[in-house]
Amino acid sequence: MSYARVLCVGLVGVTGHLVEVEADLAAGLPAVMLTGLPDASLNEARDRVRAAIVNSGQDWPNRRITVNLLPADLHKHGSSFDLAIATALLTGAGDLPPGPLREVVLLGELGLDGTVRPVRGVLPMVAAAVRAGVTRVIVPVENACEATVVPGVTVRAVDTLRRLVEFVRGQELLLDPLPAATPPPPPPLDLADVAGQLMGRLGLEVAAAGGHHLALFGAPGAGKTMLAERLPSILPELDDEAALEVTALHSIAGVLPPGSHLIRRPPFQAPHHSASLASLIGGGSGLARPGAMSLAHRGVLFLDEVSEMSGRTLQALREPLETGQVVLARLHGTTEYPARVQLVVAANPCPCASPAGDQYCTCSPHVRRRYRAKLSGPLLDRIDMRITLRPMRAADLVPADDPATPSAVVATKVSQARKVAEERWAANGWRVNAEVPGPVLRKPPWQLPLKETTDLRRALDLGLLSARGFDRVLRLAWTLADLDGRSRPERADIGEAIQLRMGESHEWTE
Repeated sequence: MSYARVLCVGLVGVTGHLVEVEADLAAGLPAVMLTGLPDASLNEARDRVRAAIVNSGQDWPNRRITVNLLPADLHKHGSSFDLAIATALLTGAGDLPPGPLREVVLLGELGLDGTVRPVRGVLPMVAAAVRAGVTRVIVPVENACEATVVPGVTVRAVDTLRRLVEFVRGQELLLDPLPAATPPPPPPLDLADVAGQLMGRLGLEVAAAGGHHLALFGAPGAGKTMLAERLPSILPELDDEAALEVTALHSIAGVLPPGSHLIRRPPFQAPHHSASLASLIGGGSGLARPGAMSLAHRGVLFLDEVSEMSGRTLQALREPLETGQVVLARLHGTTEYPARVQLVVAANPCPCASPAGDQYCTCSPHVRRRYRAKLSGPLLDRIDMRITLRPMRAADLVPADDPATPSAVVATKVSQARKVAEERWAANGWRVNAEVPGPVLRKPPWQLPLKETTDLRRALDLGLLSARGFDRVLRLAWTLADLDGRSRPERADIGEAIQLRMGESHEWTE
């Protein structure tokens, strides 16, 4: 009886778990048994591994083979175990010495010709290996640059199973990670391109400084999409922790470009209004994959033409907006993905959406109400600001002597406001004002004097605001004070926050 053991990593959501791949070769009828809760794609590894070993010039051991994946109660999925299974089989058969691969994590999918192909989720897998105390990994050459992002790990790359076999025998060297290819930067989007719409620009600045959600309403061509697309240009770059989270999610989803380093710019996701529930929130058969909401983690999720979206899809946003994570329950367990996003929605006032304004609308009141009901009260209540953009005028499009403020200037102001807020809430672990729970702002030492909140309390008593809206106005007021360099909000900040919260069109308010 022959036995071998190598290491791999399995993923559940964004969490990696160290997996021991055991191979036992015994006398008996030739067969391969795979145990340890493998999924369908992992069960198919038996045929892939056999063909890869034979086509790499190695002998297939014609014995009764049992491959076990420990821990046996953890569901395993995907093809990233192929390289580890092949190595365990060859080591158990006596074709490879066990020493060189002791305490080394092996990741990679095998082609039938023995090539080692890239896999998804390498970054969180390598991070899990380091947390478990394993500091050496061998990955596909296309994933090597991604793996080097994790600090404290030695990464080597391999392109074929034959190269790995010869390395273990001391006849060949593994590959070093290739330098990251830096793609040309996309054309910059600048706030200076937006004509007029001072209220919209203010809303964008406040949203960026405090991490607030934003709703933009107005006729076609008013600049809703232009404003939303330029929100990332005034957001600060991600710190190391946030960048690792974002890059890991993109790696799991398989949308991380080859040779990429950490994603430092806040992501921007703009799914089409016909997007399905699974594509927006996450899902799929077998392992639930992250959707657009998780891919926008620490960035912006922009829903254009939100009134055209499915009501069921929109209602699914409510819990993630509150908790900052998506929980996907499936038959074999629950998968959690982070989803702390800034939501920006844009909508026309009605189906006909006359560019000249509501006075030329041809829709009946019933049609207008039904159109706007897609953005339900409970979801709209979770959006901090509602801003109505007026139709553009000729004067707005004529170049002015005093050009609009560019993104770089606004970004500097936003960064300073965020630093003030982060220092204020550092002891509690909150980064921006939008993350602060409402009860904290309503109690000492952060409670504002009664004379400063007179207008806010009156709006609540009149039913113009919900209790959630009350707290969100307080958060907006703190952000406005941070932008203006004041240590605490004043009554004028409360009034401006109420205006940003209520909007100008009461058809969209509580």
